[in-house]
Amino acid sequence: MTGTATIRALCADDRSEWAEMWRDYLAFYETSLANDVYDSTFARLIGEDPQDFSCYVAEKDGRLVGLTHYLFHRHAWTLENTCYLQDLYARPETRGTGVGRALIEAVYGAADERGNGSVYWLTQEFNQTARKLYDRIGKQTPFIRYQRK
Repeated sequence: MTGTATIRALCADDRSEWAEMWRDYLAFYETSLANDVYDSTFARLIGEDPQDFSCYVAEKDGRLVGLTHYLFHRHAWTLENTCYLQDLYARPETRGTGVGRALIEAVYGAADERGNGSVYWLTQEFNQTARKLYDRIGKQTPFIRYQRK
């Protein structure tokens, strides 16, 4: 694909294309979720609660080609909230065209608007395609993530 995608907030009419992309994203990480999780997540993404997740989508030629989910939360080391970019997905045919970068930069812009310069995200070590982008627009930290067994 060539040209620039439009980055905008998710809206209610995007439900089916959003779900398709999120399923593909989760499949990459060998994960699947129940339909009620999709329903709840989508409702949160388009809701008005500032503590819930938000979503930007990339649209090209009337079709959604990417998404990012992000949220703001408190941090014990700062007075300001910080921004966690939880999910980022670009359809395979759009990778390398700037869709991922544009979505991350939109989240950077949302953080800046709220006075929250800090944006962080995680990826798996084997996600080499995405890490090429992340290495250009972010800084890898030395932290290792643990979670409850």
